[in-house]
Amino acid sequence: MGRRRGERLEQAILNATWDLLTQVGYAKLTMEAVAARAGTSRPVIHRRWPTRARLALAALDHTAPPDAEPPDTGGLRTDLLAMMRQITHRFGSVHGEVLAGMTAETARDPEAAHALRARLTVTTRGQQVATIVRRAVERNEILPVLLPSRVTTLPLDLIRNEIVLYGRPPGEDAITEIVDSVLLPAILHAPAPGFDAGQPVAEKP
Repeated sequence: MGRRRGERLEQAILNATWDLLTQVGYAKLTMEAVAARAGTSRPVIHRRWPTRARLALAALDHTAPPDAEPPDTGGLRTDLLAMMRQITHRFGSVHGEVLAGMTAETARDPEAAHALRARLTVTTRGQQVATIVRRAVERNEILPVLLPSRVTTLPLDLIRNEIVLYGRPPGEDAITEIVDSVLLPAILHAPAPGFDAGQPVAEKP
């Protein structure tokens, strides 16, 4: 068999990393074990991913299911609930364990802290919230609103918080609470288009 290069080699390394993460967890993951599983050497891995943290995060991205289309159930609340379930499914239990393990490691490993912050700030989920809200406006379910960026990223931010604190994504009860107590109120109380930040906010009926 010829020597693997490029994408084939990277696929083998990331698959080996994921296999080990599911078997031994992040705390026991080593570059040497990944190299042995992938049939390569530690220096080869290190050239692509200089730290264990970056390698683990790359494996998470490699194995995560693709982004799904925003749900369209016919109602704002049910769309938001369905979207939250999609996000929690995307993370999964192993993703939660890895992110929680990396969080614990950040106190003694600045590189892990940097890699984790970079990973957690990259998201396209705000587009999903904006699409769901736009559809609700088009159905005349709610009035047009100007969504702040912090509102559009709330679902993923809150799910990440659950993972970091508890090592797992939120369950169904927590998802419902997030939608009903946090996300829906934030959307319904967002300012109308053309809102002037210098003017007092009028109460919505």
